[in-house]
Amino acid sequence: MTDQVSQQALDLLFNDARSHNGWKDKPVNDEQLHAVYNLMRMGPTAANTCPARLHFVKSDEARQKLIECVSEGNVEKCRAAPVVAIIGMDMEFYELLPKLFPHTDARPWFVGKEKVIQDSAFRNSSLQAAYFMLACRSQGLDCGPMSGFDADKMNATFFDGTAIKVNMICAIGTGDPDALFPRSPRLEFDEACKIL
Repeated sequence: MTDQVSQQALDLLFNDARSHNGWKDKPVNDEQLHAVYNLMRMGPTAANTCPARLHFVKSDEARQKLIECVSEGNVEKCRAAPVVAIIGMDMEFYELLPKLFPHTDARPWFVGKEKVIQDSAFRNSSLQAAYFMLACRSQGLDCGPMSGFDADKMNATFFDGTAIKVNMICAIGTGDPDALFPRSPRLEFDEACKIL
């Protein structure tokens, strides 16, 4: 059994963490992005498939392309954030299983099984997106996850010629607390859980 983390860490990762819509003019450097990824990659995925692929939008040119793919409500969020991560899912993740899951030949579990591939890629890249947000928060970065975008346009713009498809996007940086809405309610334990 591992020791519990401090209350300060719980507050940083969960209790005080918010989904940000506004951003302060404070850059995110490449070293921070490496640190975030190196934490994120340690989270478990089924058969260690690790299907998430990240593109970090920082340049003005890439940002303009991104803005052309997102819904109207997300334009300003993407324009103002220091970095927007496009979290994709590699639909050929199984090709790396000899490296990632070397103790058995797991490729046949997926090859030619489109539904299994789709389900596994989506489920596990979504799990990795959650690890990504926790990793960002642990490094002092705020997050603004978004799903409002034209997936076909996003795929054509950022992943053309690859087996990668977009899952979600997430703005990161130093959030502006003045732009936050009041926190929405959460379900209580008895509303969402059963102990069987």
